Amino acid sequence: MRVALVKEFGGPEVLVTTEVPDPVAGPGEVVVVVSAVDTIFVETQVRSGSFGEHFPVRPPYVPGGGIAGTVRAVGEGVDSAWLGRRVITSLGFSGGYAEQAAASAAKLVAVPDGLGLQEAAALVHDGVTAAALMESTGLGAGDRVLILGASGGMGTLLVQLAKAAGAMVVGVARGERKTSLVRELGADAVVDATDPEWLAQARTALGPAGADVILDGVGGALGLAAFALTADGGRFSAHGAPTGGFAPVDAERRGIKLLGIGDVQLTDEAYVRLAAKALGEAATGRLRPVIGGTFPLTRAAQAHEAIEGRGLRGKVLLTT
Repeated sequence: MRVALVKEFGGPEVLVTTEVPDPVAGPGEVVVVVSAVDTIFVETQVRSGSFGEHFPVRPPYVPGGGIAGTVRAVGEGVDSAWLGRRVITSLGFSGGYAEQAAASAAKLVAVPDGLGLQEAAALVHDGVTAAALMESTGLGAGDRVLILGASGGMGTLLVQLAKAAGAMVVGVARGERKTSLVRELGADAVVDATDPEWLAQARTALGPAGADVILDGVGGALGLAAFALTADGGRFSAHGAPTGGFAPVDAERRGIKLLGIGDVQLTDEAYVRLAAKALGEAATGRLRPVIGGTFPLTRAAQAHEAIEGRGLRGKVLLTT
């Protein structure tokens, strides 16, 4: 089978397509014929070598932690009813940029009828994390919510989930193409982060008390600036940092609860529960994953370039 392999740490060009033996399902595993691969920002960072101390992968390796496809084989101890079923699963840190992948049966989630495998793949990471963030922040009806990175794969889901929960949502994105998408998804107000007055505009939209919940998918200087908009006693969740680094803030004196991506590390059971919830919402049309670009497996390098270029709206997927 074909895989996209990181031959050494470096730029997108280190991703090359090669042939490897087909996987075999071990005890407690299945083999999935991959249709679509969720491709995320952190994978570009691991590939570059920037996060080497945080992730247990060394070149050569096959990236990809989230896939959607069809179960081809089951290993010892796995219910044969999984054979032929459409599923998503999280593989961990590697193995997904491939035509087939071995996966733990404990993290398989069936894809509902009527939902495409590309749409399902777009929810493998971000759908689960977005659902977990809704729970960890206690976001609910009447909350004033500021979402940074609102046009990205995660942000677009958070806008929809927050609105469905009855919150007042202010989205922050960069440029007209991205802000228009956030507006289409139902945000009550949208602020362009390229405007020098974006912070003042967000403050006006939120009202004098500020945001009850800030969901920061950007980090860096933007996240640090946005922290000032958190209401006393509010919740500030930093779940991603594509601009490089989380905002270092001291919230204790204002009673602000700080949350990070570490607060949504999940057991297999929690992953399956939240993934099923996200897939169910998408199947009914209440949640729409936004797919900004799809690339064949042989163009994995171009997919990484697209993610790093930050020009696309929503998710980037690989297809086989």
